[in-house]
Amino acid sequence: MMRNIITPFLLLCMLGLGAEVSAQPTLRDLLSFPAPSELTAAPSANRLAWVFNLQGKRNIYLSEDAGLTFRRLTNFDVDDGQVISMLRFSPDGKWIIYCRGGEPDGNWSEELPVNPLSSPVKTSFELWSFNISDGKAYLLATDPASSQPIITPDSKKVTFLKGGSVWSVPIDGSSKAGQLFFARGSCSAIEWSPDGSKLLFVSARNDHSLIGIYRDNLTPIQWIDPAFARDMSPKWSPDGMQVVYVRLNGGGGAPDSILKQQPRPWEIRVADIGKEGSRVIWKSPRTLRGSVPTTDGRFNLHWTGNNRIVFLSTMDNWPHLYSVSPAGGAPLLLTPGNFMVEYIRLSPDGSRLLFSANTGVDRQDIDRRHIGIVSVDKADMRMLTQGDGIEAKPVFLGTDKLAFISSDVYRPSLPAVMDMATKEVRLIGTAFLSKEYNKENLVEPVQVIFNAPDGIAIHAQLFKTAGGAVKRPAVIAIHGGPMRQMQLGWNYSDYYAAHYAVNQKLAQMGFVVLSVNYRLGIGYGNDFHHPEGGGSRGLSEYQDIRAAGKWLAAQPFVDAKRIGLYGGSYGGYLTAAGLGKDSDLFAAGVDISGVHSEMPAKQYTTNFEHAPDAAMADSVAWYSSPISFVDTWESPVLLIHADDDRSVQFSESVDLYNRLVRKGVYTESLVIPDDTHHWLRFENLVKIYEATVDFLRRKVMEKK
Repeated sequence: MMRNIITPFLLLCMLGLGAEVSAQPTLRDLLSFPAPSELTAAPSANRLAWVFNLQGKRNIYLSEDAGLTFRRLTNFDVDDGQVISMLRFSPDGKWIIYCRGGEPDGNWSEELPVNPLSSPVKTSFELWSFNISDGKAYLLATDPASSQPIITPDSKKVTFLKGGSVWSVPIDGSSKAGQLFFARGSCSAIEWSPDGSKLLFVSARNDHSLIGIYRDNLTPIQWIDPAFARDMSPKWSPDGMQVVYVRLNGGGGAPDSILKQQPRPWEIRVADIGKEGSRVIWKSPRTLRGSVPTTDGRFNLHWTGNNRIVFLSTMDNWPHLYSVSPAGGAPLLLTPGNFMVEYIRLSPDGSRLLFSANTGVDRQDIDRRHIGIVSVDKADMRMLTQGDGIEAKPVFLGTDKLAFISSDVYRPSLPAVMDMATKEVRLIGTAFLSKEYNKENLVEPVQVIFNAPDGIAIHAQLFKTAGGAVKRPAVIAIHGGPMRQMQLGWNYSDYYAAHYAVNQKLAQMGFVVLSVNYRLGIGYGNDFHHPEGGGSRGLSEYQDIRAAGKWLAAQPFVDAKRIGLYGGSYGGYLTAAGLGKDSDLFAAGVDISGVHSEMPAKQYTTNFEHAPDAAMADSVAWYSSPISFVDTWESPVLLIHADDDRSVQFSESVDLYNRLVRKGVYTESLVIPDDTHHWLRFENLVKIYEATVDFLRRKVMEKK
């Protein structure tokens, strides 16, 4: 059976927003949080800039006194889904550049224009500059502009990528942009030398990549130690005379096992730009833990002050920072302990590193984020923030202050400035917070830890209001990614902050909500992040979702016959898996932009050679895909997808929808034309989550 989605007016009525709950915030209220992003600081001033997304209206804000006051620089006043990204200060602090448009978080076509407003006028992807002193803005390039705009050290030009080539334009727009030089392959990772005389870049060429140095149009490009390898992540030494970079194996070779995880070794090399060749200064262990890191920033390679090279590795099972001499030798572990570090920033003088970490004095801090700092040449790490808040994405603000994104259980994210000497924290933009964000309207999630059938400890957050029915309906909330971690408070990502708001609304309505941090996610070590049999290799992470359902069913305050699921992206995939594999456990669910099929053997096959376990891998992938569970699927489902999704193919939901309808499964659908995976329009965000909440109310809470 299938049906159309109800109108917004009827939906609000059906949510029960009558006189008896009129004092409670609506879902729209809860989703109307100010979403800060792109926090960045000028290199040598108290200037701080960021983007606020206020119900779909995205604008750049600037503070010139370390957060005491701030002003809006741009004036975009329509919920049109045009994202502002790649915010940068010029080295002299007098200019800001940014990109507007596109889908910067997409897996493909990030720089192509988006049109989630369905405007009949063609949209574009644009690169802009803004002169802080006179307030004038200059359109520098369009369609596509850049995923990596940088400013020359003299603050006069902007260098960017267009179609895989390197382009340049005056920062004041005084002349048109033009291609800076020609090079085969697709260019990326551009970086000017400290004196601005040379440009470092990577040229990707299918099965290998090269690191090049461009000087001028009369000098041939210098290629750094070309090899049958993938060279990447190059960084200049502070004097501009050396380059440090990462080398991985090139493509090719005999196909290996698909089902068994293979180590991905890597090494750090240093090259003198006036000499041939390069030298290895560190090699990763040839283990799964020593493989290429997959958390934020990946290698996080920096040539720092005090002549040290800093990098991130998971070789001890946790994403940690290490420091090594450019001459090589044993690396120094800078951040020891059972926690992860992410969002790493180097101080302007190159002597210290800021980072976010899920550690602190409270054992529950593994499910939070706090700010830490460490020297580049000694293991003197200390945590700068603590408590039950969440602090992430730090930046240095001059020499004695830092800025970061701050939230807690009741307050959504805001920019914040801390004085490192006094630890005093100043929040920026509190006037944008609605009165609904308080203890009276929101519940404090409780940390829950339970074991999966194979003994792995699974962390979750339980949302439950006081009082209410003795036996309540329940919902399992499943994050996407899957390389994410939901926390004990408002998430610093607007996408997952919306999940937190939905969980709060469901709890307000009388549901018990369990937000599960299943394996494949981050925050609990590399072994947890890269489990055996994960995803298309066996769906081992699903046992965590099933265990969550069993845990809920065993609680005296939960009605075991009324447990639902919802999730987006990879969370949609696991929602579909739950409904197909365990319809007796899960009453209904909402699958938002889910992945439903993957056949990996094709990636490991040539015309004549096949991976030794190719046939078995395809079989395992099939039985790891929700489309293989349709025969046992009985529970009602709502499928939601935007048809300009650039992270999960829209066809994934079309295919599953047709299979479910043919099987006779009760299926509702909601298609959002022209929006993307990340719901760029606020009105679309509200629409899909109102539909989610309504469906769970009708098919789980009111289940007979």
